[in-house]
Amino acid sequence: MASMTIRNIDEAIKSRLRVRAAQHGRSMEDEARDILRAALSTNPGRATHLVDRIRARVARVGGIDLPDVTRDPMRDPVDLS
Repeated sequence: MASMTIRNIDEAIKSRLRVRAAQHGRSMEDEARDILRAALSTNPGRATHLVDRIRARVARVGGIDLPDVTRDPMRDPVDLS
């Protein structure tokens, strides 16, 4: 097994780790190993864009057909001088 040293941990994080380890009846080192194991055991899902997630949600209810909207040409900017 490999070993690792983690430096510059915020005191509040260290305190929370100590409390969590005590609640589970184990050392801080064992608790940290368990946290890392749990965090890294899941496979990260494919990153999706918000639009893709919205389309997937709408597709479940049959989708929505929106009418085509004609657009006017862009107006000239306002002269503020």
